[in-house]
Formats: sequence, C-alpha cells, structure tokens
Amino acid sequence: MTRILERVRVVIATSGGVGYLPRLPGTAGTLVGTALAVLGESVPAAQWGMLAAVILLGLWAIPAAQRRFGRGDPHEVVVDEVAGALVTFLGVPLTPAALVIGFVAFRLLDIIKPPPIRQLERLPGAWGVLADDLAAGLLANLLLRWLGG
Repeated sequence: MTRILERVRVVIATSGGVGYLPRLPGTAGTLVGTALAVLGESVPAAQWGMLAAVILLGLWAIPAAQRRFGRGDPHEVVVDEVAGALVTFLGVPLTPAALVIGFVAFRLLDIIKPPPIRQLERLPGAWGVLADDLAAGLLANLLLRWLGG
C-alpha cells in the first residue's frame, strides 16, 4: 500500500505526468494551471478552493517526488507551476489578453526569479519548491491588476 501511495504522490507532484514531458515541463504545468483557472473563473470560491487543494496536495506530494528523483527541486515536479498559474489568475477577469499576459509574466518571473522570489527557494522541503512559484504568481497577478486598472 505504501508503494502505491508513493506513486500517487509522484503522479500528483508531476501533475498527472505532465512533468515528464521532455521539453518545457514547467510551461506545460503552467498550461494546466491556466486551464484550471479558466474552469473556475465563474465561481470565485472554486478558484480559492482549487488553489488551496493544489497547495495542500503539493505539500503532501512533493517530498515523495524529491525522494523519487533524488533532487530538491526536480524539473519533473510541476504542481508548483500549476499553483503559481492559479495565483496569477485569481480574481482577475480572464480576457484573452489577460490569459496571454498572465501566462507570459508568470513564466518569466518563475524563470528569472527576481529578488525576493529566488530567496524563497531556500525554504525547507516542499515549501522551497512551492513558495517561489506562489510569489511569482502573486507578482504576475498584481501586474494583471495594474494593467487592467
């Protein structure tokens, strides 16, 4: 049973295997998060619920993936990008322009990791994997709000 549970945790951390894509797994994870944001757009409580679920599942699943892949922040783990994309679009009207700008802004912030985003990677365990993406999503969200206002 424990072995099966560990596999389930890795599947969650890789967002159903999206993280195994040979090229741009983080971008693919961001697409998953963007799709979830679109699905939950009409119900704000659903947006918050999805975000909470992804964060909690990520915190639970990431340690198993870290053990499986033998690295602190394996590129196969993309649940953090899913969470970051959900933060990016939280409470923002999802126009086509907002989706493109938010997607690109989040990916750039996640890749470049300007201070203090990079420092968040130093947090222990799963928080170190998730926190930088959540912060990048927050900055992308603020950019979208600023551009929309």
